[in-house]
Amino acid sequence: MAWRIELTTSAEKSLSKLDRTAARRITTFLRERIASGADPRSSGKALAGQLAGLWRYRVGDYRLICQIEDGKLVILVLTVGHRSDIYR
Repeated sequence: MAWRIELTTSAEKSLSKLDRTAARRITTFLRERIASGADPRSSGKALAGQLAGLWRYRVGDYRLICQIEDGKLVILVLTVGHRSDIYR
């Protein structure tokens, strides 16, 4: 069972602003660890508070805030950013 990765326009824009190695590392992580796995929740962490219901993935110093849609087998990447300012 393969998951499909979708990015919002703001996530695509944030990803394009990163340096090439960080962007490549993030896309490789999404493709190899998340999309090909059976359970995307095994690599991430559930968020609490205002972001309850969303999931966080850690790739080096960067964080991906995602929404997992089980019925469609889709992982929607909402935000990509550095760990120092992703939750603001």
